[in-house]
Amino acid sequence: MGRLRRSRTHKAQRDVHRAGRTRARTKDLDQIQLIDLDPKNRVKLEAQPLDFEKPGLAQHYCVECAKYCESDAALQSHRKSKVHKRRFRALKEPAYTIEESERAAGLGKEGKRPTTVLVEQDLAMA
Repeated sequence: MGRLRRSRTHKAQRDVHRAGRTRARTKDLDQIQLIDLDPKNRVKLEAQPLDFEKPGLAQHYCVECAKYCESDAALQSHRKSKVHKRRFRALKEPAYTIEESERAAGLGKEGKRPTTVLVEQDLAMA
């Protein structure tokens, strides 16, 4: 008699798509700014010991992008790419602080500037 309808497999595809969204997730910009770009941590990341689990034995690492490269040539070409330049430009902007996020949510001081700025303005006027 044959098959009457197609098998329903489209529901199983949802989990595959969800897993693909987070598979190649890298560090966020604020994590890189606060932790990785600190001079002490940067030196440690650039001079890592040999690790056979990571690409290029963990010897070619881009701190700004939190990415391992296979060779020095691959790292140099990565640093010339648009992706690296865009990420590098985004890292120059200061990261959001907790106080800024609270103010945006309406929990912090309403539109008031930090007290250090007010003190500097008072000293300049005097």
